[in-house]
Amino acid sequence: MSKKETTCSFCGRPKSQVRLLIAGISGHICDHCIIQAQSIVKEEIPSGGLGIEGADNAPLSVLKPTEIKAKLDEYVIGQLSAKKTLSVAVYNHYKRLNQKVGEDDIEIDKSNVVMVGRTGTGKTLLAKTIAKMLNVPFCIADATVLTEAGYVGEDVESILSRLLQASDYNVEAAERGIIFIDEIDKIARKSDNPSITRDVSGEGVQQALLKLLEGAEVNVPPQGGRKHPEQKMVKVNTKNILFICGGAFDGIEKLIARRVNRQTIGFANIEEERIDKDSLLEFVNPTDLKSFGLIPELIGRFPVLTYLEPLDKAALRRILTEPKNSLFKQYVKLFEIDGIDLKFDSEVLDFIVDKAVEFQLGARGLRSICEAILTEAMYEIPGSKNPAKEYRVTLEYAKKQFSQSKMAKMKAA
Repeated sequence: MSKKETTCSFCGRPKSQVRLLIAGISGHICDHCIIQAQSIVKEEIPSGGLGIEGADNAPLSVLKPTEIKAKLDEYVIGQLSAKKTLSVAVYNHYKRLNQKVGEDDIEIDKSNVVMVGRTGTGKTLLAKTIAKMLNVPFCIADATVLTEAGYVGEDVESILSRLLQASDYNVEAAERGIIFIDEIDKIARKSDNPSITRDVSGEGVQQALLKLLEGAEVNVPPQGGRKHPEQKMVKVNTKNILFICGGAFDGIEKLIARRVNRQTIGFANIEEERIDKDSLLEFVNPTDLKSFGLIPELIGRFPVLTYLEPLDKAALRRILTEPKNSLFKQYVKLFEIDGIDLKFDSEVLDFIVDKAVEFQLGARGLRSICEAILTEAMYEIPGSKNPAKEYRVTLEYAKKQFSQSKMAKMKAA
C-alpha cells in the first residue's frame, strides 16, 4: 500500500504539484496559497499594517490633529495644551514620513517633544492612548534604568530594542516609529560641581542619548543588551524616529517662580507681581530645564516643550467617572462579571477625590483609594453562597474601610 501524499491544507494540492510546501503545527501551506494570501492582505489592508508599511514604504494614513485630539479626549480629561502639542507633533511626524525624497529639496526636521507635569497628571496615559491609534510602531521606555555604557543597568540602545520588538523586528517599520521616554527628569545632572566620580545614570545617559535623538545608525541588540552578548546586532537608523519625553521635574516650579515672580520695592511703596503657584508650569521654558539639570545639547534636540496642568478636584472627579476606561466603569465591570450591580453614592466619589488631593498623588492615587475601599467587598462577595444582586457603597462604609487601610495608617504615622 502506497503512502498517502502530503497535501496543502488550504487548496488540497498534493506535494508533487507545487514548488514549495511549508509544514505548520497542524497542517501545510503551498507557495500558490502564500502568494494569494499576500495579495489579499495588500488588498484588504492598503496601509499594510506595521510590517508591510515599513517594507514597502507605502504612504501612511494620516489622522488630522483635531482627530488625534478627539481620540485623546475620550481617555484623558483636560490637558488641552499638551493634547494639542502632541497631536501636532504626531501629525507632523506622519507628514515627514510621507514626504518624498528630493521633493523641493527641503528636508523637514524632527520635532521631538518634552512634557513637563506633576506625577499623576496623565503624561504616560497620553502616550499609551496615542499608541492605540497609531499605525507606526510605538514603545514606552523608562529612563530610570538607563546608565552609561559599561555600567550596571541598561544602555540607551535598549530603548531601540523595545521599538524593534514592537515592530515585530521589522527594521524599516521601526525606523519610522515613535518612542516615549518616561521619567526623563531622573537623568538630570546631579550637581553642577565637578566630582571625582562619574555621573553614570545622569549626565552620562544624557550624552549617550544625543546620537539617538539627532539621528544616527545605531547597532541594536534585538533581545536587549547584556543578557545575550552572543546575539547579532541589528543596524537601526534613528533619523526618522520621533522621541516624546515626559517627566515630573519635581522642584522645577521653584526655578520658574524665581524667574517669573518679580518683586519691586520702592520708597513707601511695595509692589508685587505674583503668579499662582498651581499655574507656574504654564511658564516653563528651556532655561528652566537647563537649571534643573538637563544639558543644553539635549534640550536643543527637543524643540517642542509643553506642560500638563495640576489636577484640581473638579478634574479628578471627572477622571473618576467620564473617560472610556474610567475607574468607576472598571469597578462596575469587575462586579458585573460576578453578576452584581455596583452602585456608588455621590458623596463617596467626592470622598475619594478629597483623599486623592490630600495624598497629592494625582489621578494615580484614585485607584489606590478605590482599592482600599472595595478590597473587603471584592474578597467576600465572590465566595458568598447567596450574594445580593446589587451592592451599594455608602459614605459611611467608604470612610470605615479607608480608615482601616494601609494608606490611612501610613498617613497617620
